[in-house]
Amino acid sequence: MASFGSLGLLQAAPAWARGVVHGAGHGAGGALARKGSDVLSGNHLTMTVADATFVTGDRRGPAVTVNGTLPGPLVRLREGQDLTVDLVNHSADGTSIHWHGLLLPFLMDGVPGVTMPVVLPGETFRYRFPIRQAGTYWWHAHTMQEPMGHYGPIIIDPAEPDPFTYEREYVLMLTDWSPMHPHEIIKKLKVGEGYFNYQKTTLTDDYPLSAEERRMWAKMRMMPTDISDVTGSLYTFLVNGHGPEDGLELAFTPGERIRLRIINGSAMTFFNVRIPGLPMTVVAADGQNVHPVETDEFQIGIAETYDVIVQPENADAFAFVAEAMDRSGMGLATLASRPGARAAVPALRPPPLLTMADMGMNHGAAADGMAGMDHGSMAGMDHGAHGQGMDMSGMDMRDTSLLPPDVKVGPGLDMVAMNPVDRMGDPGIGLDTVDHRVLNYKQLVAHRPNADRRQPTRLKQIHLTGNMERYMWSFDGKKFSAVADEPIRFAYNERVRVRLVNDTMMAHPIHLHGHFFELVNGAPDGHQPLKHTVIVQPGGSATFDLTANEPGDWAFHCHLVYHMHTGMFQVVTVRPLDGGKGA
Repeated sequence: MASFGSLGLLQAAPAWARGVVHGAGHGAGGALARKGSDVLSGNHLTMTVADATFVTGDRRGPAVTVNGTLPGPLVRLREGQDLTVDLVNHSADGTSIHWHGLLLPFLMDGVPGVTMPVVLPGETFRYRFPIRQAGTYWWHAHTMQEPMGHYGPIIIDPAEPDPFTYEREYVLMLTDWSPMHPHEIIKKLKVGEGYFNYQKTTLTDDYPLSAEERRMWAKMRMMPTDISDVTGSLYTFLVNGHGPEDGLELAFTPGERIRLRIINGSAMTFFNVRIPGLPMTVVAADGQNVHPVETDEFQIGIAETYDVIVQPENADAFAFVAEAMDRSGMGLATLASRPGARAAVPALRPPPLLTMADMGMNHGAAADGMAGMDHGSMAGMDHGAHGQGMDMSGMDMRDTSLLPPDVKVGPGLDMVAMNPVDRMGDPGIGLDTVDHRVLNYKQLVAHRPNADRRQPTRLKQIHLTGNMERYMWSFDGKKFSAVADEPIRFAYNERVRVRLVNDTMMAHPIHLHGHFFELVNGAPDGHQPLKHTVIVQPGGSATFDLTANEPGDWAFHCHLVYHMHTGMFQVVTVRPLDGGKGA
């Protein structure tokens, strides 16, 4: 396996050792990327990677396209078919395709340094695997080409009809694009993790913080507005490659039922999705059908997908709004009953502020007299309570005695959650005080009973760790090293409960390749929802049950691309061990 210190790219090797089918000519690159996706269907597809230029609004910069578009082609398949894809690299850098959420042989999973060598410039790699499922998924490079545009949607039509009906559908891929090259972004984040945060607190801003609270945050070298590492100061937020100024229209006939397949294919942005005046009924999460849940808004983490049904009527147009979680910008499209119809676009809401819960001090955290503190903004708290007041600056945010012995303590760990309670009932940062319905994980119930009803035989706990000031990210305090690290080992067909503990003040979307896991969310027995990606809220925990029934070596990582490439990555190995027992 290659080191992620080199961004996961293998050095040159003989063509036969890299799965190369044949050589391919090197393209000139630099062509203007077309916005939107063409459709690829059939049993044998060709996907060609090339360097390009992308323009949106007044921003222009380098991009990577597949088949000339950004996003790349929509791959439309059918459950039960066999698929062959030739990936042709006409770009100047190594590439791959990871088939996000698909169940397939691990050698086809598309992770350079783990399941395959990188596809070098001028080469073609052939993927072959059966299509074993249905639903909404996506594909993307597992190299630094991903944030530059190397991604696209996957729709797999079911062998049997879905349990809901609709007359029309749209695929909406939400992404963030920057005119700055990813390597330069990482360099600036290493210099100062708040480099792109233009919403910092000052003595004269309008944030609802007291002078005491401002001093507290300053002494802890933290910012309550540190929600996103990269913001709308650099990013343009896209819907199907179209920026907010492009006027993307989605036609509808009043009264018809429309399925929206919503994919967060961004590099670093959580989106809050809503259609003002139009309720949404969630019918699938991460490609898996769930019992319908009507809501008005939901937060979608990087790499998640949600399918919703809407029925627009009583207005000529509705605004589809994908607002960045830090409220620094939005992606925008219009559901229009006639060409040119427009709906009012809501203004960006005030930026959210981090809370006591985001420090891991939620519900009973006992430190300096804070037992029983609830999840609310620190604004409005009685800082004279408990006799000694609320001088948080004297608290040890790095009390390593709370950590298990397998977590490495060092400069890569700047915070320990004091009481990391389960936060899967949270709607997401900034959405706990809105005056309408917001989805949370505890509302998700699998449509069909899960195949494996066994109780887990053991608990595996993994800490999400980091140092935001130094921009270091890791699992259990250890930055990934393919040479030094032991993988996370599961025995084949083992049933294990995994608890993810977030010792940072950022939300992390955690993705396990090659498997679905069941959220432990209080759903009725046997109906825990299946997911391939789970958001772990700041200072909290999330738990899932896993049947490790896909043999091989699988990537396990945070899907914030710059967290993954700076260390929050590990390999999960599934194979018989020591008589079939996990390690």
